[in-house]
Amino acid sequence: MTKEQANKAIVGRWLTRFWGEACDLRIVDELAAPDMLLQYSLHAPRRGREDIKAFMTGFRQAFPDLAFSGAADLIAEGDYVVGRWQGGGTHTGPAFSDFLIGSLPAATGRKMRFTGTTVLKVVNGLITEEVGLDDGVTALQQLDLIRLK
Repeated sequence: MTKEQANKAIVGRWLTRFWGEACDLRIVDELAAPDMLLQYSLHAPRRGREDIKAFMTGFRQAFPDLAFSGAADLIAEGDYVVGRWQGGGTHTGPAFSDFLIGSLPAATGRKMRFTGTTVLKVVNGLITEEVGLDDGVTALQQLDLIRLK
């Protein structure tokens, strides 16, 4: 197996078990570097396993049906793996204030469905960075946090 194939396998497991329908936070301890960076435009950057677990716990409490899946094959070069994804969820849980632009009161029932592209860096079998660009404008419009004229 090449380095790129091994990295794609690691990222595939991460995407399925962290971002997929059934999140298993044990994957963070298994595949994330201790000081991993998780950064998306909708949220403040997170660093480290505990911070990343806390982020996902709150996100999934607010959006219990949260799930993302691949929208194209993963591409790998050296330490980097790039993936396109789609997903979202319905806000039926507690108030959520983790969006950079605003907060949601409890159980709004609002649905978000959006897409994005993510670049992950894998070093010695551990993910050191996950930096993504998401279609946050679409998600925030759907959640009624922003309105475009």
